[in-house]
Amino acid sequence: MTTHRTEMKCTVLTDNRTSNPLFATEHGLSVLLETQRHRILLDTGASDVFVRNAEVLGIDLSTVDYVFISHGHADHAGGLHAFLQLNTKAQVIVAPSAIEGHFFSKRGHLHSITPEWPLEEMSGRTLFIDQTKSIADGLNIVAHIPHTFPVPKANRNLFVEEKGAYVPDDFRHELALYTDGFVFTGCAHSGLENILEACPWPVHSVFGGFHLLDGFESEEELKGLANRLTSQYPETTFYTSHCTGDNVFASLSEQMKGRLHAFSCGQSYLLTKKD
Repeated sequence: MTTHRTEMKCTVLTDNRTSNPLFATEHGLSVLLETQRHRILLDTGASDVFVRNAEVLGIDLSTVDYVFISHGHADHAGGLHAFLQLNTKAQVIVAPSAIEGHFFSKRGHLHSITPEWPLEEMSGRTLFIDQTKSIADGLNIVAHIPHTFPVPKANRNLFVEEKGAYVPDDFRHELALYTDGFVFTGCAHSGLENILEACPWPVHSVFGGFHLLDGFESEEELKGLANRLTSQYPETTFYTSHCTGDNVFASLSEQMKGRLHAFSCGQSYLLTKKD
């Protein structure tokens, strides 16, 4: 019997952390996903940091086919203008409610986390996604993620402005991307378990932020989450950084026994799925 192997490469272009001084960091996330069929920029960080880091790595972003925006916060969409300046062919994948929303955080003090959308440059090259669908061969977008399981407690500091009032964000603007067993979570504001539950396909790799900040979930809650992830998804490996706290990572990692890995800016990962 012949075993079929599907390979893809993830390169972290923007993250909060790095172990290499050649790379700039910021509070944001941007990852280049290269599959056998597509080159996809997963989020754009908060600025043009991802462009500068791509230059250090010798990566040509003008060849990217799609840019996927996971949700409407500035630390994931703030670099979109910089990307569209250097790439004239990629289609932008985004939820309409991400573009329409005015988003705020009350962490520390009330401040806007709404990006400045380059609407003129996006015109004619945007795929607005408001339901789960396949947009290309093997490339699927998951929308309107149900909140069956608990969502991250740090969400309580995040709001959307509606008719002059600040109401809790329900993250209807959040999307996840799935291709060939790989899931990109963005920040996973909807919760890891909810995102995985919303994917009706087998998952071998989960990549992105978990939005589990230090000091919100209890040690018991983290242990429960880690145990459920390892038991419910025994063939899945998880990769995180950005909005996952250092203490949270240490706690989850202890429970998940080698199934959880920390990424950082400038690192590349070759992910293989065996069929």
